Amino acid sequence: MKIAAVLPSLTALACLLATGCSRPSANSFQGYLEGEFVYIAAPLAGRLDTLAVTRGAQVEAAAPLFTLEHAAESAAVAQAEARLLQARARFEDLMKGSRVNELDALRARLAQARVAAELSGLEAERQAALFNKGVSPGSENDRARLTHERDLRAIDDLAAQLATARLGGRTDALTAAGQEVAAAVAARDQATWHVDQKTQAAPRAALVHDTLYREGEFVAAGRPVVSLLPPENIKVRFFAPEPALASLKPGIRLRVGLDGHTPLEAVVTYVSPQAEYTPPVLYNRENRAKLVYLVEAALNPEDVRDLHPGQPVDVTPLP
Repeated sequence: MKIAAVLPSLTALACLLATGCSRPSANSFQGYLEGEFVYIAAPLAGRLDTLAVTRGAQVEAAAPLFTLEHAAESAAVAQAEARLLQARARFEDLMKGSRVNELDALRARLAQARVAAELSGLEAERQAALFNKGVSPGSENDRARLTHERDLRAIDDLAAQLATARLGGRTDALTAAGQEVAAAVAARDQATWHVDQKTQAAPRAALVHDTLYREGEFVAAGRPVVSLLPPENIKVRFFAPEPALASLKPGIRLRVGLDGHTPLEAVVTYVSPQAEYTPPVLYNRENRAKLVYLVEAALNPEDVRDLHPGQPVDVTPLP
């Protein structure tokens, strides 16, 4: 009698356990949300002067995140600017040639030489006439003639000097000065880049997931200061058994269910070519169904602003 009375209870309990441990539908998969973080760092080292964001804040694209001290870099920019001005002034000076006062002096000397040549020419003509009449000796005639030729050569010399003074620097000197200007511009741009890199901004709209340093701390070059989570970097991850791979190709639309949230839609973007999280098995008909493959799906960025990595989800392929 006691055994007969206990049997119905055991039967009911077995039925309840069988109902509670029933497997989910073969067309549905359990997964979670995964976030791919963007770590923002400066390529140069320095003390953290300003941290403009806090954990959990939403920032827009180009919003300032942090600033490192940059006194040395700013001084380098000022030095590079001064050297650039110096190089440009030297180049422009070579382009101009001699100064106005120097050119005026050469013009005056040229005019004086022309007057002297005119006078010496007249004197040479008089001495030649006297020599031809036999009144003046040949030495006086030769002296007057050579003086006139000397004055003519002086005119040619001063005219050449004036033309050279107007030309400015030689071609090689101008080329070298131009290269100095180009080098100064490059040095100025590099110094400016160093200053710009000490301030980092958000590359896109995102959630500030974490801040890794406090103001006043020294940050090594390349060390992240802020980690961001853009909405488009939140995706669905789940594992599907081998028989379901045929229906989970990239581009397949999925229905994603979350607790306390309206169902969302996602698109399969990746199916792993290798099995994961399974012990070694023999690839036979009985064991191959135990293989599971990682599948990733992308959500609409507008739908994930209130979601968090790690949330469990239920995934069902849409027809």
